[in-house]
Amino acid sequence: MNNFKNKIIVITGAGSGMGRAYAIEFAKLGAKLALNDFDEESLNVTKNNILALGKNTEILTAAFDVSDFTEMKKFGDRLEKEMGYAHVIINNAGIETSGKSVKDMDSDDFNRNLKVNLNGVFNGTKVFIPHLEANNEGALVNISSIFGMVGIPDCADYCAAKFAVAGFTQSLMTEYYQSPITIHCVHPGGINTNISRRGDEKAIHFHQTFLKTPPEKIARHVINGIRKKRQRIVYGYMSFPVWLASKFCPLSLWSIIINQRLS
Repeated sequence: MNNFKNKIIVITGAGSGMGRAYAIEFAKLGAKLALNDFDEESLNVTKNNILALGKNTEILTAAFDVSDFTEMKKFGDRLEKEMGYAHVIINNAGIETSGKSVKDMDSDDFNRNLKVNLNGVFNGTKVFIPHLEANNEGALVNISSIFGMVGIPDCADYCAAKFAVAGFTQSLMTEYYQSPITIHCVHPGGINTNISRRGDEKAIHFHQTFLKTPPEKIARHVINGIRKKRQRIVYGYMSFPVWLASKFCPLSLWSIIINQRLS
């Protein structure tokens, strides 16, 4: 898919960060938007930012938790009724890690992350891939992370979810390999977004050290990746070295390197 003018783009987690950046960049290209976020106020800020572009963008918004399949289905049904079938799905909504070691993490911490970061991707895929099939074209984009390629300390909940998103998406690629629908897995690295802004000392250090890539840069890179049918999209600060480490670095050496970098 090369031309997004008048195409319907679904973006979850569009209230801030990468989700807002995707929405703005697609609006600039003349797309119609169906936007979700858990935070209705943030979602309205995104909508107003887009309208301020003066593009007369057609926008549908819905505030709900992506882990709730019933709400996702309502969103899909409403979109079909009010706009039509979606052409591009960006399963972007996510939450950050609890920041706890496995020893200190409880099952609620772990399950909460899987619920939003993994189940939300499944729900968005399950509801909207029939839209792409109905159009006989389109792109499904699932957002993993560089931490869906390597593990880091005190992040097992987030890493587990993002590794699972990568595996889920690769499975989809094998199911749709002869289809006009393209499947993409995005591994962002070092993106400067609100998702990574806990107030503890360790999180502040991580933010200052690693989160250096503006979200609009990855949004443009992903849109270009959709155009070029790149199934795996790795982008952002330190993303390429991390990808290399995931392929070639012995696990024992990676443990030493990452603990030194985070200390």
